[in-house]
Amino acid sequence: MPLFKTINVNPTTQILIWKVTESFDELFQKVVLKEKTQLRLNGMKSELHQRAFLSVRMLIQEAGISDFDLHYDEFGKPYLDDGRYISITHSHNFAAVIVSEETVGIDMELQREKIIRIADKFVNEKELKRLQSFDTLDYIKKLTVKWGAKEAIFKIRNEKGISFKDHIQVASFSLAENKTHACLFFDDLEKMFEVNYLEVENFILVYAFEK
Repeated sequence: MPLFKTINVNPTTQILIWKVTESFDELFQKVVLKEKTQLRLNGMKSELHQRAFLSVRMLIQEAGISDFDLHYDEFGKPYLDDGRYISITHSHNFAAVIVSEETVGIDMELQREKIIRIADKFVNEKELKRLQSFDTLDYIKKLTVKWGAKEAIFKIRNEKGISFKDHIQVASFSLAENKTHACLFFDDLEKMFEVNYLEVENFILVYAFEK
């Protein structure tokens, strides 16, 4: 399908979302790829991953960015030739990118009960007990926001050794507000982040700005 949604967060920040309904061939015919990208695509064994990968290329084209202008550093973090920041996410049949003049990260997650079973891996015990007071649907939603926020922040910092549970703390928030803040404490580093989130069908999209 065409571009699913565009969100103009502020004058220098834009989010683009793609819902993947096309076949591999339909997507492949619409993108222009550099050789390195083509080789990466060829190495993917799953067609689902290939379609998600191509949908991201569709998104950057929609944003006016050529595949030749998109690169990855040694840690796999994407960057652009023009100095703007870019972050990429895909989950199941959705993909999204955020492009900004500010330091940003983005993540998109499907809301599902599975997250309850792994919550103690990324939320500390005190916070987990507080969250468990909510009904099941809100509990899942809040856990998904927290996971997405920590993923988005990790994508910004992208440093080996960062623990979601021990090093990234997301402040308490109301689901109605659609925003909160978070802090990364890692070694001697302390960084604050503004966190925003919204629902897209049954997914949670989270994006974070480094303050």
